[in-house]
Amino acid sequence: MKSASIPSLRVDPALRAAAEGVLREGETLSAFVESSLRAQIEHRRTRAEFIARGLAARDDARKTGMYHSSDDAMGMLKGKLDAAKASGGK
Repeated sequence: MKSASIPSLRVDPALRAAAEGVLREGETLSAFVESSLRAQIEHRRTRAEFIARGLAARDDARKTGMYHSSDDAMGMLKGKLDAAKASGGK
């Protein structure tokens, strides 16, 4: 597969210095930018999927008329947390 380029990016010198200041040993600025781009893509995909699930749940609740109280939701989440703690977080 051929590789492609990302357009060059002009930034304030302070931003470049800040980015260079957080590089890990042996990490290049290009590798940092690529890693950041990948992370942002994943973040946006995850956020879009979360919103889609929320909207679908809203629509389903409107359609069925079945709603759950915040106490019910918190109780369910507490149960999951307690179960995870009991199993060693696995």
